[in-house]
Amino acid sequence: MRFIHTSDWHLGKPFGRAPDEARAALQETRLGAIDSLARAAQVHDAPLVLVAGDVFDSAEPGDRVYRQALSRMRQAANVTFVLLPGNHDPLRADGLWTRLKAETPPNVIAAVEPGLLPIGKDAVILPAPITHKRSLSDPTADLMLMETQPGLIRIGLAHGAIKAFATHSDTNLIVLDRAEKAGLAYLALGDRHGRLKVGPRTFYSGAPEPDDFGHEAIGLALLVELAGPGAPPQVTDLAIGRHHWIEADWNLAAASDLDALTAGLAPAIARQDVVARLHVSGLLSLGDKVAVRRRLEDGLAHELRWLDLDLGGLVTRPTDTDLAEIDAFGDLRAAAERLNAMAAEGGAEGRLAAAALERLYVEHHRAQRPGEA
Repeated sequence: MRFIHTSDWHLGKPFGRAPDEARAALQETRLGAIDSLARAAQVHDAPLVLVAGDVFDSAEPGDRVYRQALSRMRQAANVTFVLLPGNHDPLRADGLWTRLKAETPPNVIAAVEPGLLPIGKDAVILPAPITHKRSLSDPTADLMLMETQPGLIRIGLAHGAIKAFATHSDTNLIVLDRAEKAGLAYLALGDRHGRLKVGPRTFYSGAPEPDDFGHEAIGLALLVELAGPGAPPQVTDLAIGRHHWIEADWNLAAASDLDALTAGLAPAIARQDVVARLHVSGLLSLGDKVAVRRRLEDGLAHELRWLDLDLGGLVTRPTDTDLAEIDAFGDLRAAAERLNAMAAEGGAEGRLAAAALERLYVEHHRAQRPGEA
């Protein structure tokens, strides 16, 4: 049999730090991942999509997100979606999953109870739904008790951290060899947002759309092929995600260094699909720092989906030319030199003085050269 393993859709994630336009686009793209997964299922003749938990980012995703999700799955009528509660959207009495189970279209299965879900004549899914956001018990323990007829392909579906890789704060811990102990041909896991092969029969698919820095650059799903109960799974990565999340440290010696750095920022990816966090450092003249800030904030930031810019490591050392552009000999020159001296002393007052000097430079430059502002 052939199916697609995915997890951690986190529909309705708020992306609270992003500006409004980027936030709306990122939220909409997460819903669009459902369409991408459905197309992949059709292209690869894998009409079963197993979603290993955290379908929604919370147990109250909002009516629009909820209905959009069901509508998009309903439109892929020739694809069956099996949805598992995770730690972000755990199973609660009279909650999200009670409503979802009552309203799912025919091609969507809400796996809200431990038990056997037959898939055709040759396979059965063994779901392990999460009932609490945090639990000290292994959500897959009951898979040991689920007996099936000999010869059936047993596929586990669960959400949680592998005990061998966990930190002291992790909950819903799963033993490393659960697939082997429970006689599973494959154990489809969710919780990690990046792809991970735990063992020959146990995989995390990762999220179809990244949602933070530090994970895969693009979202994935796994195409899984099983020739029989004892055959090893054949697993193929499928690129599903649209947005690429990139974090980089840029050290500048001059404003001109930006040319190569910006050109090398994900050159094979459409700029509007890039979410970037840039930590910019260096020792620059005041004029160069202003030029760098302008190119990043007024240029690159408008080309990317979202630029999370950190200029905290960018230090200025104003030159005589910088100060002369503010004022060659008058009162403003004296004020600029005083601010420069205060900035050199460091500390909180020094940082304020440096910011004031930069503002003075920008405003005077704008007043003197309005065509370049």
